[in-house]
Amino acid sequence: MLEFVNDDDWLHPPTHVVRDAVARALAEDLEPLGDLTATLIESGHTEARFVARRPGRIAGTRAAAETFAQVDPSIEVRWSCREGAEVAAGETFGVVRGELAPIVIAERTALNFLGFLSGIATLTSAYVAAAAAGGGTARVWDTRKTIPGLRSLSKAAVRAGGGRNHRGNLSDWLMLKDNHLTGLGITAAVATARDRWPGRTIHVECDRLDQCVEALDAGADAILLDNMTPAEVRACVEAAHERQAGWTRRTLLEVSGGITLDTIGEYATTGVDMISAGALTNAAPVLDIGLDITPVTPSRG
Repeated sequence: MLEFVNDDDWLHPPTHVVRDAVARALAEDLEPLGDLTATLIESGHTEARFVARRPGRIAGTRAAAETFAQVDPSIEVRWSCREGAEVAAGETFGVVRGELAPIVIAERTALNFLGFLSGIATLTSAYVAAAAAGGGTARVWDTRKTIPGLRSLSKAAVRAGGGRNHRGNLSDWLMLKDNHLTGLGITAAVATARDRWPGRTIHVECDRLDQCVEALDAGADAILLDNMTPAEVRACVEAAHERQAGWTRRTLLEVSGGITLDTIGEYATTGVDMISAGALTNAAPVLDIGLDITPVTPSRG
């Protein structure tokens, strides 16, 4: 039985994605003969506690719970915190109850999901805090730099950490990067994109002020200011305000390229809307989480 406390659906990945990811992970761990060591365990009901070894943000609770459910549907998982909650070192934030053998079988896979995704949420929250520390208004969002097959889970963990999601895949919207623009100017590319894919967001990458101005005049919905200094970014923001003064909603401006915890604060004060960092999903250290199992006296039926 699965039970969620103070659940916020939008912080979680889609259920079908969770089920598929867990099924693949368990198959990787258990095929072809199952957990050989677990066959030595005699039956016995027990309780186990999820304990944070270090402080951080929790993400991946549905993947962890789904792992136990797929191994043994009778296992009960109860969380004492919601997705995205901060936990202290030594804090218990979840309890598992059921037969010892299936709990042990599911343990590592559940912890792999939980530690990996909580690590992303924890690093994201650090970036969000650093961006806000200087009084900036820019939001933090992710990139497509994710482990193949785990993008939806990773992006949900970013949301749990207080960040927001960039496009999920290449079908979400059009993003005209330098390689796409080779031999085709920004103005022509935006016009062609608008003609072929009406209603889709058109996002243009720029690394110079003149490119930003051209993208603004071409009607781009969003502009990525790539590898620019804070001063260069401010010039682009000023250009956007000059050209779109009085607009209800101007072109969304994003900064990207080498953003770190040390530099994000200054970029957040430039007036851009979003700051993206691949590190959120491709460089986050795993949050150390343990599953402490209460010893049991085996029942001999």
